[in-house]
Amino acid sequence: MINRIKLLSDLKLQVRDLEGDLRGRFASHAEYKNRLTADWQAARDAGRTAEALESWVEAQFTQSAVAWVLACVFIRFCEDNDLLDAPLIAGTNSRGQSAVGRQEAFYLEHPTASDNDYLRDAFAVAGRLPGLSDVLKVQRNLLAAPVSADMGKQLVRFFRATNADSGAPVHDFADPDWNTRFLGDLYQDLSEAARERYALLQTPEFVESFILDRTLTPALDIYTLEDVDLIDPTCGSGHFLLGAFERLAPLWLRKRPDNVNLALQEALDRIAGIDLNPYAVVIARFRLLVAALKMAQVSKLRLAPDFHLHIATGDSLLHGFDQRDYSRAQAALALNTPQENLATAADHLYRHAFAAEDLAATNRILGRKYAAVVGNPPYIAVKDRAVSALYRDRFSSCHGKYALVAPFCERFWALAKPLDSAQRAGHVGLIVGNNFMKREFGKKLVEAFFPSVDLTHVIDTAGAYIPGHGTPTAILFGRNRPPASSAIRAVMGIKGEPSTPADPAQGVVWQAILNQVDRRDSESEWISVTDAERSLFARHPWSIGGGGASELKNQIEEIASGNLGAIADEMGIVSVTGEDEVYLVTDQSVADRHGIENTKQLVTGDLVRDWNASGLTAVWLYDIDFNLQSIDMHPNTHRFLWSFRSNLSKRKRFGTPMLERGLSWYEWQELYAAKLRNPLTITYAFVATHNHFVLDRGGKIFNRSAPVIKLRADATEEYHFGVLGVLNSSLACFWAKQVFHNKGSTVDQHGARQRTDAFEDFYEFTSTGLAKFPLPGVLPTATARLLDEFSGRHADALPDKAIKSPIPSRQDLHARREDLKAIRKNMISLQEELDWEVYKLFGVLSDELRYVGIPPQIGIGERAFEILLARQCTTGITTTTWFARHGAQPLTELPDHWPTDYRALVERRIAAIERSRDLALLERPECKRRWAGADWESLEKAAIENWLLDRLEGADLWPRDVHPAPRLRSVRELVDALSGDEDFRRALDLYAGSGSDAHATVVALIQQASVPYLDALRYSDSGLRKRGVWQNTWAMQRREDAIDAEVARRLSGQPMEAVNEEQSRRKAAEVGAIPVPPKYKQEDYRDGVSWKLRGALDVPKERFVSFPGLERSNDATSPMLLWAGYDAKARALALTGYLYEMLQREGADADRLAPALAGLDELLPWVHQWHPEVDDDLGMSTGDYLQGLLDAQLAQHGLTLAAVRAWRPPASTRRPRGRRSSAATEA
Repeated sequence: MINRIKLLSDLKLQVRDLEGDLRGRFASHAEYKNRLTADWQAARDAGRTAEALESWVEAQFTQSAVAWVLACVFIRFCEDNDLLDAPLIAGTNSRGQSAVGRQEAFYLEHPTASDNDYLRDAFAVAGRLPGLSDVLKVQRNLLAAPVSADMGKQLVRFFRATNADSGAPVHDFADPDWNTRFLGDLYQDLSEAARERYALLQTPEFVESFILDRTLTPALDIYTLEDVDLIDPTCGSGHFLLGAFERLAPLWLRKRPDNVNLALQEALDRIAGIDLNPYAVVIARFRLLVAALKMAQVSKLRLAPDFHLHIATGDSLLHGFDQRDYSRAQAALALNTPQENLATAADHLYRHAFAAEDLAATNRILGRKYAAVVGNPPYIAVKDRAVSALYRDRFSSCHGKYALVAPFCERFWALAKPLDSAQRAGHVGLIVGNNFMKREFGKKLVEAFFPSVDLTHVIDTAGAYIPGHGTPTAILFGRNRPPASSAIRAVMGIKGEPSTPADPAQGVVWQAILNQVDRRDSESEWISVTDAERSLFARHPWSIGGGGASELKNQIEEIASGNLGAIADEMGIVSVTGEDEVYLVTDQSVADRHGIENTKQLVTGDLVRDWNASGLTAVWLYDIDFNLQSIDMHPNTHRFLWSFRSNLSKRKRFGTPMLERGLSWYEWQELYAAKLRNPLTITYAFVATHNHFVLDRGGKIFNRSAPVIKLRADATEEYHFGVLGVLNSSLACFWAKQVFHNKGSTVDQHGARQRTDAFEDFYEFTSTGLAKFPLPGVLPTATARLLDEFSGRHADALPDKAIKSPIPSRQDLHARREDLKAIRKNMISLQEELDWEVYKLFGVLSDELRYVGIPPQIGIGERAFEILLARQCTTGITTTTWFARHGAQPLTELPDHWPTDYRALVERRIAAIERSRDLALLERPECKRRWAGADWESLEKAAIENWLLDRLEGADLWPRDVHPAPRLRSVRELVDALSGDEDFRRALDLYAGSGSDAHATVVALIQQASVPYLDALRYSDSGLRKRGVWQNTWAMQRREDAIDAEVARRLSGQPMEAVNEEQSRRKAAEVGAIPVPPKYKQEDYRDGVSWKLRGALDVPKERFVSFPGLERSNDATSPMLLWAGYDAKARALALTGYLYEMLQREGADADRLAPALAGLDELLPWVHQWHPEVDDDLGMSTGDYLQGLLDAQLAQHGLTLAAVRAWRPPASTRRPRGRRSSAATEA
């Protein structure tokens, strides 16, 4: 039997190795390289991709690697299920030996062949068999990839591997039911890169069955069997197609009992699929073929009918009939045959196709109209800007930063049979990401497209447990005809799945959907169902909250005296750097190490919490009036940004490259200075689980994740507080969650969205939506002002404010911790009063339920809704993770220490919540502030760690004057130098405990704040490849700089316009376009620390540079270090000095010197670039001097530059990667 988990795990390793093999072949085989490069260029010319060649070919390596693996898997499945007369690759018992014998015979006939040639022969033999020929032909181009002989040998060994104990195959593909579900697992998870690129996602069978029940089944009721056909334009691994075949095939067998094969072909002819991913298509084809063979009771493939399948690789949004002409041509084409349809539309067909695409088959399939159109289109936005532009040109619903749900909704409806004279129309059913409902890109889809078709059902499935679907979803049903009624059946979510069900199909939310979808006006704990006015679904955003939520939202809006947009001058983003990885240097110490001349505090959304907003340090290049300054005024900043110039130059503002707009390559992508001139600003978290709004009084800049609200210029601070109070209330949180997009929360090991409690779902708080936020006639100014005051006191009481010289005692820190807890309890209490005050202002309360006077301190778990929630959990009415997630003790009784009148008030509040449906919607975890912050212990540890590392960077340890050159120091040297520093010792005791080993503690600290000096010690093999691309980019940038300098000298005194024109001309002719180098991923680094410190753009934010392997022989456990604030020249001189120390002290041999010399070689381009001046003492530039030293050392030790550049650390020092040990042996 097939072990799905182990098979997937092992095959992923084979795919990885095949990718590496093909990557090497691309570098060494001109024909292969030229072919892929030509394919890429053709795609670029056709506007089909904007990717750089380097990243585009990686996707081709993946496709070919998977094609080889899948071809082997298909053959092995046929072998072990006895569908082949004789095995081609492997088999059990004597059949395995038969495969080996066949291969030996092949070598006798082809004496120069290798294992890769044998596999190609096996593919060819299998490809000539009935049925299988129709499957494997779609992989022909991908299987032509020049896999090496060694890789072919590895594949043969892998598929022939047997268990050492039993002798049985490690991977047995025998299955008496011929179940191919395992191929769905391979489709989704075989390649992480492909999964990200194509948003691969399997549709669970229970979802597929539900959609088919409401599309294909009713289509059979209105059309004749001959007229019923189905397409999945995003077919993936074929779940919908298989489900359709299982329904249609028995009907055709009953209609044609005399000819089983013909009946099955009739069913297959009415099932079509398209997918952009070539290996999804081949999997879908194989699965459908196996299903047909099983139903035909075929025992051997050579006896099988040559079934023809209508599944092709192509782009459903580009290929086929042009959507722009659909409405105009619909009437004229309705009576035409598919062939005539295609002929009429030929002028409008998109003609480019990738090598793996079948353009003719795709156009033929997409040229028809179908009785049922079903699918699960990708939930993502298009990353490739060229493809995005093509879709935008063809589909009117592609609005703003659209996701693929928009054009696919149009495409699905257009593929359905239109309304005919018999009043029949095709059925449409699809499960989609629900982001279009509330995100701004969905406006055209909702307000222009859906009103033009018969959308019949909107089913909120965000609360259902659906494996693989980490994105909140909805299911849409409809017909390709004008709206047939004034109502739409709406299934609205109330509560999510309470726990992970053993069987997702039996999940309580999903079962509620099944049981209630056809029961109008039904309501359960999980969903409510109604026939909503169609006009409500013609306005964006949609609000589909069940259980009275939509009604309460409308009530709040009706009682309001105005909205936020009416009192705001401006709302929205203030700034977009366009590359936060570069401009956002985290803290001032990073900026100081690079000598960055100017910085600002940049507020990001994740730092806007609980009435307080803090910022991170950002590179700033503007004057006090926000005018951009010349980069020449910031020489150190110029050096810092120069490495990323190609990336920064390609940024776009509103779709147009910044340089084409006449902007500078180094300025921020967007800066709206008008929003900064008035110091009073309300900022908020764009993405958060709850509403977080803060009043800032000036001096900060705000990131796109922290948009702003600028009230009228004459608005006082008091008025700001009043507005702030309403915005931070639980009522505002409730309203927001009816209006804004729910991004969901985490996913479990099955990829299913985890929504055990709604309070953990994240929402996007857009400025467009906030403009409609309702405001009451009276504002809660006083309470909001108090909360703002306490938030300032809370910030001042945090540990980072306490850990400074002189270092406080443990007792001092304990007292400060208690002060912080008291402040927080006061804030929780005041927030509770604010919430109940706002309820009264909006008429949700008729009684006065606010406390008169100063309320007592209360903690998490002590608010009215929490006490009620604890009581309901105790009696079994509900369950929640609220208390566990917030470290709170559930209380069913009111605390004894409260004043009597406050206790009575809270009991009245609890009673009011129990009586009022509206209050119950507001007083629940998803609307109430979480007060979830880092605990004191972690904050204290981080503060002490930061102080210790700051001290270890001290100028007394690392002189800032680099004359003479700095020197490498061991950790032990640093510890010894600080042995007399009382503050350092006290901080160490607080951090690691009294009497702790200072050296061991500092080593552990510095390991988390340093990166190795050498590329080969920082990057994995994939990272080194990317580093090579970056080095090529820098070489091209240096050539550009040299041209600029030479032209400026030659044309000195000429008009600047002429100089610029000549510089541009020569750079275009001599350098050409510089491609954007690829970003790094975590797996591109050899360790997690380097990834954490450097990130996707390899921005140096470390405090120290470490020198693994260069430790002194008499102190091998103490790492050697250099302060990261030294420039390339100082680093190179320090490394050179240490090289000579190694030679004099230890007589280091070539093996030990090689990595150090490689490190010097890596620094030299930067020394030449930034320090070209002649050194008076040396009589030459420092770069030339060091180059001479390097050359001399290489010659002295018999090394070559190529050899030291190729140096790699011993395998034992690498972090674990690759295969796990196995008991498997070769057959």
